[in-house]
Amino acid sequence: MNILDLEHTFEEIYGKKAEHAFFAPGRVNLIGEHTDYNGGLVFPCALSFGTYLLLSPRNDKKTSFSSINMEFSGTVDANAFINKPSTWIKYPLGVMKEFANRGFDVWGYDLLYYGNIPNGAGLSSSASIEVVTAVMLNEMCKANLDMVDLVKISQKAENIYVGVNCGIMDQFAVGMGKAQKAIALDCASLKYDYVPLEMQGYKLVIANTNKKRGLADSKYNERRSECDEAVATISTARKINFLCELTEEEFEKYSHLIQNETVRRRARHAVYENQRVIKAIDALKSGDLKTFGLLMNASHQSLKEDYEVTGIELDTLAEEGQHLEGVLGSRMTGAGFGGCTVTLVQADKVNDYIEKVGKLYKEKVNLEATFYIADVGEGARKLY
Repeated sequence: MNILDLEHTFEEIYGKKAEHAFFAPGRVNLIGEHTDYNGGLVFPCALSFGTYLLLSPRNDKKTSFSSINMEFSGTVDANAFINKPSTWIKYPLGVMKEFANRGFDVWGYDLLYYGNIPNGAGLSSSASIEVVTAVMLNEMCKANLDMVDLVKISQKAENIYVGVNCGIMDQFAVGMGKAQKAIALDCASLKYDYVPLEMQGYKLVIANTNKKRGLADSKYNERRSECDEAVATISTARKINFLCELTEEEFEKYSHLIQNETVRRRARHAVYENQRVIKAIDALKSGDLKTFGLLMNASHQSLKEDYEVTGIELDTLAEEGQHLEGVLGSRMTGAGFGGCTVTLVQADKVNDYIEKVGKLYKEKVNLEATFYIADVGEGARKLY
């Protein structure tokens, strides 16, 4: 659906023309999973598809929400901040509440959202909705906040209003993405660097398991609390704020302090995954795609065995892909428990990869996977 179709739909719903349009992309994380809230490095990029938001002001203190691809449409007022809805509008409402807390008048709009990110696929559909709402409110309220501020507001909305204790990576990649570049982001300091994605005849292919999962009702928050427990235990001997402050050697020195073997494995993943990100960024900068791919494979193995966030769907897509000619690496991306894999595939082998992995996946788990060639796009912005 293009912007003209969206404008026509807006007129059909509201009986007037849309006055403004905004866009925020989805994102895929190339490596560095569950390191963001552990104070570590991540390496995401923005995608070319995402969430569109069209709007026109109205004359009362209510806001109407409509969507082409998500259930629920209706008109709400400030009472919605108190009686949190269970539908998708909790994501924009959370952002609106953060702006309202800063003294801005956030009411009085007719809104139409349309996203072509698969919901629940681990490509940050929720962060895309949050950030596009933040960019819109920044413009309409004349708040003059910079993009990093909007990213922080969007993360806070998800943490506090939605109730998912996410790190900042998703919103940061959605807001700060650049075409044909990945972002090397230190989630503790928010220092970042843009790294050109020079693929040398390879493509990034995203495979969606089509197994739905929601962060709030997954074990995401449980993993965070396990990591917090590990930080508290290690801090009895070496004061740290985040697990990713540790090198591999330091972790091995102090890991015996963690009596709970499950918590120890969670911590091991965070520390070793952070080091894999460092090595992967160096490999990409030096053009060593083979090493980058091997690190992707090692990341998936750690997420499967130590962090336990994969499952048969993600494991099948990643591991069957790893065995194919022309594939340098494959791993789950996102929080896990369903969602997507990202795979580095030789360009002239992409069709073969999709055919073979799709067939094996269907045979093994009786689901149809959906495949996307990842075009790396710009971050959130106003269209008009």
